[in-house]
This record gives sequence, structure tokens and C-alpha cells, in this order.
Amino acid sequence: MNAMKTREDALAYGLSFPDTYRDAPFHDPNWQLVRFKGNKKAFLWTYEKDGSINLNVKVVPEKAFFWRKIYKSVIPGYHQNKDHWNTIILDESIPDEDIRLMIAESYDLVSDSPSKRIYEAVKKIPYGRVATYSQVAEIAGDRKMARAVGNALHRNPDPDSIPCFRVVNAKGELAGEFAFGGPGAQAMLLEAEGITVSDGKVDLAIYQWDISKR
Repeated sequence: MNAMKTREDALAYGLSFPDTYRDAPFHDPNWQLVRFKGNKKAFLWTYEKDGSINLNVKVVPEKAFFWRKIYKSVIPGYHQNKDHWNTIILDESIPDEDIRLMIAESYDLVSDSPSKRIYEAVKKIPYGRVATYSQVAEIAGDRKMARAVGNALHRNPDPDSIPCFRVVNAKGELAGEFAFGGPGAQAMLLEAEGITVSDGKVDLAIYQWDISKR
């Protein structure tokens, strides 16, 4: 995957998401946007300012300050709501994967994407209960997208309010060690809610969420 160094790199990545298109609404070639076709809302703004290419991306307020604290080149959104938009300055000080993550989060917030519906479904899992990937997919609208659930959970944009640790596979097995902060982290979070974890598994007969009662 190409490094995120230029406007075209950013635009190409934005256009890699489903149902997106490029737009230049201000009759000014300096402003190039990527919009979601479903509602025509922009989730990626690109422009040159002070000698650098800048990207404006949508964020949840809590995550806005998180990114600004980590990187000096992430600042409040230029010419946009400072609580809901960040500006990313492409000065090569931010790892490519984090730039891509911020753009992906913006897309999820602006679009009616599967990821957005998945996160809303995960929020419904009760305290002290777990759900399987297929259950989450069903609540999100399509039981066949269980794999998409796994992909979405591993780039959770707001772990404090989206309890992805409550999701296990069809056998009750926990996610790999790389998830949720490292080895044992998911088990620790589940056990804090009174859920017994044995040999990396949860007993679904005891702890699985009955979605028919939701």
C-alpha cells in the first residue's frame, strides 16, 4: 500500500471505500473532496495550506481530542466544527496507518456503512453478556456479514462506548491476542463484568445474549 504523502494518495484512499465520488464544489481546484453517494456528504476534504496538503476528517468529539493529543499535526478542523472535525497536516510526521484509520472513521461516521451499523449493534449487547459475530451481523441487518463484523471490531473508533470485547465467535472463543490491548485483555474485561473465561472461551449456554428479548 502506498505511503500517504500527497493529495492524490489521500483522495485515492478515500475513493477506495464503497459508493464514493470525487467533487470540487467551490470552483477552486485547491479544494478536492470525497463524498458518500448515499447522502452526498463529504467525509474527506483536501486542500493546500501553508505549503502542506491538509485533510479534514469527521470524528466523534472524544476521538477528536485523542488524535490531537497524540500528533501535533492533527489540529481542530479548519473552517469546520472544531468538536466534530479534525485537520490532518500531511507533513510525514503521522504514520500512514493512522491517517488511513482517521479517514476510515470519517467515512463510517458520514455514511450509512456496515461498520456504523455494526458498532450500533455492539452497543446493544448488555453488561455481563456476550454475543457472537453472526448475532451482531443479524442485528446490524445482514447475518451473512459476520466477517465484516470482525474487521470492524478490530478498528473500533470508540472503545469506551462500543464494547467490542463482548463479541466472541460461534464457539464462545475470544479474539486473538492482538485485540483489545494485548494478551489477556479481553478476558480481563469480560471477567470484570462477572463472565467466567476458561481456556480462552466463554460458556455460551450461560452468558450468550438472548437477542429475542432485546
